[in-house]
Amino acid sequence: MRAWVKPALVALVAAAAVAAAGLWRVTAAVPPFSHPDSRYEAPGDAARGKIVFDAGDCASCHATPGQPDRLKLGGGIALASPFGTFRPPNISPDPVDGIGAWSATDLANALIGGVSPELEHYYPAFPYTSYTGMNAGDIRDLFAYLKTLPKVSGKVPPHDPALLFRLRRSVGFWKLLFFQEGSSAAATTGDPVHDRGAYLVESVSHCAECHSTRNAFGAIKPSTRFAGAVDPQGTGFVPNITQERLAGWTEQDIVTMLTTGETPNHGRVGSSMSDVVTNTAQLPESDRVAIARYIKSLPPQATQKP
Repeated sequence: MRAWVKPALVALVAAAAVAAAGLWRVTAAVPPFSHPDSRYEAPGDAARGKIVFDAGDCASCHATPGQPDRLKLGGGIALASPFGTFRPPNISPDPVDGIGAWSATDLANALIGGVSPELEHYYPAFPYTSYTGMNAGDIRDLFAYLKTLPKVSGKVPPHDPALLFRLRRSVGFWKLLFFQEGSSAAATTGDPVHDRGAYLVESVSHCAECHSTRNAFGAIKPSTRFAGAVDPQGTGFVPNITQERLAGWTEQDIVTMLTTGETPNHGRVGSSMSDVVTNTAQLPESDRVAIARYIKSLPPQATQKP
């Protein structure tokens, strides 16, 4: 072996080790808030937390399947996607199988950072990519409300992700590419009704998560935001809700749809949107108006092909 080869190999191995160590460090699941964080540990308002719960569509994913009570949050429904099958966890106040042992700071770390109390990344099937824009007061209130719900025992089956995401640490790399902690896509104008709608649509209600097309890695393509997409579970096509498609809808038409599920052409929403309406119908009328106003402000985007 030539004299220069061995040192070069040593240098190459050392550089690879440093690079691997750096990648390991930057993909770690680091919670955004330390315990206890005073912004979250102050008492919350459970009545206001119910509004956050309904706006966030929490029951649609976390209610125990096979029973009629949407407030039994034992989780376990199988959510199929091109990236594997994911099962929302038990978020009831059960101290063993649910989140009864969590603090409000734990909930904030999950919603804002996508990090569990066990310091693992959550898969982005949990839409923390939108929830990350939530404010501290709403998180405190949501935590207070969740504590009032029935305890449900039993842990859910594990996720079955696609090969690319089998290693949970890989989600850390995904976050480096596609997740900006604490960000929001809400476009505010100073109109309090519009801006409330912006917050609900973009963060709490996470509408873009279903109404946008995703790239090969499961991240939303910015140019397709709200312009429609294949249903994540492959059961149809989620419609375009920009003015490309809804120009003929009035603000009141959207309010009516969010209240009753009825559309202006005397139809009814279906599929997962019917679950969304079950939740939005529980919101104060002012919040439905706010959502409608923001939706009407979305600029037209060409509908994506199924």
